[in-house]
Amino acid sequence: MYDETPLYEFRGPWGVPVQIGPSIVFLALIFVSFSSDPVDLYYNVIFLGLVVISIYLHELGHAWGCLVQGVAVRRVMIYGGGGFCEHARPASAREDELIVAMGPLVNLAVWAIAGLATPLMVDGDLAWAVQTLSWLNLYLAIFNMIPVMPLDGGRLFHLCMLRLFPGPIALRVAGGVGLLCALAWIPLMLFSFFAFGMVLLFIPPLLMHWRMLTGRLA
Repeated sequence: MYDETPLYEFRGPWGVPVQIGPSIVFLALIFVSFSSDPVDLYYNVIFLGLVVISIYLHELGHAWGCLVQGVAVRRVMIYGGGGFCEHARPASAREDELIVAMGPLVNLAVWAIAGLATPLMVDGDLAWAVQTLSWLNLYLAIFNMIPVMPLDGGRLFHLCMLRLFPGPIALRVAGGVGLLCALAWIPLMLFSFFAFGMVLLFIPPLLMHWRMLTGRLA
C-alpha cells in the first residue's frame, strides 16, 4: 500500500485517525501554478479544497462500510494522489463488497444533495462552490467505477466475478477486463486532454492486470 509520513493527523467521525500526506502540498502547488491573477488563485484554492473534501467524504464512506461490519479502521490517508482507508484486519469478500461500494455511493449522495441545494444558494460564489462540489462528486463516482485496479470499480468487478466463478477464473476475468481498459487508457486520456483540456495523473498498472490475467497474482 502507498505510504508517506503524515504531515498532519486528526480524529475524524467514529474516532477514525485521518492523516494528511505531505504530497498534498505538491497538488496545491499544481493548482497555484495555473493561477494567472488573484481571482484565478481564489477560485483555484476553493476548487482544491472541494477536491480534498470530496476525497475525504469518499474515504469516510469506506470507513463506515468497515465499521458497521465490525472491521476496525487503522487510518484514513488523504494525499496528493487521492486517498485510502486502511483496515486493521483483512476483510472477507462479502465484507469488502459493502466497504468498496460505499466510497462511490457517498460521492453519488453528495452529488445529489449538492445538486438540489445549488438553486437555493443566493450568493453567486456560494452557488458556484456548491454546484462544483456536486459535479466533482459525480465525476469521482464515475471515475472510481472504471473496472481497473486499484480503483473501486476494479475491486468491485473482481468481487462480482467471485460470486459467479471460482477464485482463479474470477481473477483472470477481472485481469483481462482491467488490461483492456488499461490499454485504452492513454488514448482516452489524450482525447480527453485535447477535447476538454482535462488530464488525469493516474495510469492503471498494466503489469498487475497482466499478472491477474495469467494467474500469477495471488
